[in-house]
Amino acid sequence: MRAMMRVGRTLLRFGADERGATSIEYAMIAVGIAIAVCATVFGVGASLKVNFYDKMNAAVAN
Repeated sequence: MRAMMRVGRTLLRFGADERGATSIEYAMIAVGIAIAVCATVFGVGASLKVNFYDKMNAAVAN
């Protein structure tokens, strides 16, 4: 019976602890920012290839 009480108290403390939740929230924000950065880099990279690299390649080839 004593062990059951101790397990119950431990589970209640674990459920009330919010320190890990903050870490997870910050991780989710970081992932969202990383996705936005990657999408921007890939979008701008394709545009740069068309506007810069292909034109330079054509100029050097001629």
